[in-house]
Amino acid sequence: MITITEKAKNKIDHLMQDGHMDNSYFLRVSVKGGGCSGLSYNLDFDNEEQKGDQFFEDKGIKIALDMKSFLYLAGTELDFSDGLNGKGFNFNNPNASRSCGCGESFSV
Repeated sequence: MITITEKAKNKIDHLMQDGHMDNSYFLRVSVKGGGCSGLSYNLDFDNEEQKGDQFFEDKGIKIALDMKSFLYLAGTELDFSDGLNGKGFNFNNPNASRSCGCGESFSV
């Protein structure tokens, strides 16, 4: 399961409103090979379910993960930062043994 902080929820809601997305859209979270630490995080909006998707909901946000990504992201918290040290989504992933300096990739 992935949880979402209140700041991340507010940013996701704002992005969906700006993109004129209706309630059929959900947040797709995935892991792809690459990045300086071996695996990289990917966030996108989608409205089509894929075979093998795992769905969760937190704070009213529907989240989809493929099974491979679920294995790497179970227990992760998605946060949003708009501070001086960088603006964007952050993954607090308990499964990551190492993360890169930018926070966009990790290894297990």
